[in-house]
Amino acid sequence: MAKFAEDIILRPIITEESMMGTAMKKYTFKVAKNATKPEIAAAVEKLFGVEVAKVNTMNCKGHLRRYGRFEGYTPSWKKAIVTLTEDSKTIEFFDGLL
Repeated sequence: MAKFAEDIILRPIITEESMMGTAMKKYTFKVAKNATKPEIAAAVEKLFGVEVAKVNTMNCKGHLRRYGRFEGYTPSWKKAIVTLTEDSKTIEFFDGLL
């Protein structure tokens, strides 16, 4: 089954630390848990029209949350930090957030 780029890149992660990485052309995304590094790189290149140099991924564990006497875990998810090449253009979505 073919994966679409929209199914791999779920949403951008907008935090203080991730926005500091945009100066070095590093962009952070929440991605599908079963996505591989080559699939993530191809999806970012297709969606944003940029050239990807490397992809770092990490699996983030869900946090324990309580609601009254009930407790459970938030869902686990996967984060990808995508580094663009030096001569690649920036991703316009992140430019408006600085």
